[in-house]
Amino acid sequence: MPTSPSEDPSPVPPERPGPLLRVLRATPEDVVDVFVYVVVLNLAIEYVPEVISEGFTLSLLTAVLLKLALEVVLVVKKRAVARLRSAMTVPARLTAAVLLWVAAAGSKVAVLGLVDLVFGDAVSLGGFVSVTLLVVTLLLARAAVRRLLGDQHDPTTSSADTDAAPAPE
Repeated sequence: MPTSPSEDPSPVPPERPGPLLRVLRATPEDVVDVFVYVVVLNLAIEYVPEVISEGFTLSLLTAVLLKLALEVVLVVKKRAVARLRSAMTVPARLTAAVLLWVAAAGSKVAVLGLVDLVFGDAVSLGGFVSVTLLVVTLLLARAAVRRLLGDQHDPTTSSADTDAAPAPE
C-alpha cells in the first residue's frame, strides 16, 4: 500500500481543472488586490460621505466585485491603447482614441451600474466624480502594494546582500 502520493502506482494522471476553474482560480496577487481594495473602500466609506456600505461583509463583497470589474476594464483599456499605438491613419487613431475615452469614462458608469444592480441601496459609491476618485485610488494603492511586495521578493537581490553587514577589514 503506497504511503505517499509520489508512490501511487495508478497510471491515471491527476485531474486538471477545466477552463472555467482555471479562469476563476485566484492568484496571490488577486487576494492581495482584494485586501487593498477592502482597505481603500472602507477608508472611503469612513471619510467620503457619498460612499456608503451597510456593513463590512458588503464592503468585502463590493471589493471583490470591484476587483472583477476593474480587471475587465484594464483588459479593455489595454486593448484600446494597443489599438491606438498600432493605428497608422488619422481616422484609425481617432477611432482608437474615442474607444479609449469611452472605455475610461464608460467604465466608471459601468461600475456604478454594476454595484447598484448587485447590492441595490445597501452600497453606494456616490456619483461619477467619487467613483472616479475611488477607482484611481484603488489602482494606485494596488500598484503601490504590488511594487512594495514585489521588491521584497525580487530574485535578483540575495538575502546575503541585505542581511549581512560588510566585515571590517
